[in-house]
Amino acid sequence: MTILEKITSYKKQEVFARKMAFPLSLLKQSKLYNRECFSMAKNVSEGSGIIAEHKRRSPSKSVINEKVLVPEVVIGYEKAGVSAISILTDTKFFGGSLDDLLVARAHVNIPLLRKDFIIDPYQIHEAKAYGADAILLIAACLDEKQLKEYSEIAKQLGMDVLLEIHNEAELKRSLHPTVDLLGVNNRNLKTFEVSLEASKRLSTLMPDTYVKISESGISSVDAINELKPFGFKGFLIGERFMKTENPGESAEHFINALS
Repeated sequence: MTILEKITSYKKQEVFARKMAFPLSLLKQSKLYNRECFSMAKNVSEGSGIIAEHKRRSPSKSVINEKVLVPEVVIGYEKAGVSAISILTDTKFFGGSLDDLLVARAHVNIPLLRKDFIIDPYQIHEAKAYGADAILLIAACLDEKQLKEYSEIAKQLGMDVLLEIHNEAELKRSLHPTVDLLGVNNRNLKTFEVSLEASKRLSTLMPDTYVKISESGISSVDAINELKPFGFKGFLIGERFMKTENPGESAEHFINALS
């Protein structure tokens, strides 16, 4: 099994258990469930374009940073001028949680992306109930019918959709009007190798109606300047900031260098 297959297999069991313990009817009673969301697509297009991530660890890099607290990270990111913050909520493989999302929502007033492996509509309602403004859908995890259905649910709840692709086949089945941002993951989820060429190659096939995002392997201002001519407006950066003692300060220096 690939790491993606392991994650999605476990995720199905995890979501089933959560649905039993905390039914959808209870999620809908959350104070945050009916809040008006910030637009991630608008913020990314009009701001710095940096989507900074809160990520404790990953299957490829093991522990990244388990010392800094969520409030200090997200407050630092907002102060730095990021366009949005990605909160990893997967526990088993990335060390995150939905509580991280809840805490982040209480401390910042910019778009929050729930980054997880969404394989069930329940998780979309869950994202809204815990304060997310946008969700990540990974084309490699879902079929065309699911991509359409899940993006439509997110839009009904007032959230933006970032749809992640890895190749041309995934791109072709991802072009739904309910998708706001199209992201190219530069990391091969089977081998975990990273190359910016993935973004460059797919950019010419991505319609300009979507906000183009490049994800993974972006660790320098030079990399962003290399990608901008290909139409990319947003850049998701995790490890570059999180591996430092002060992620917010790291993001601030990065954005200052960028501008």
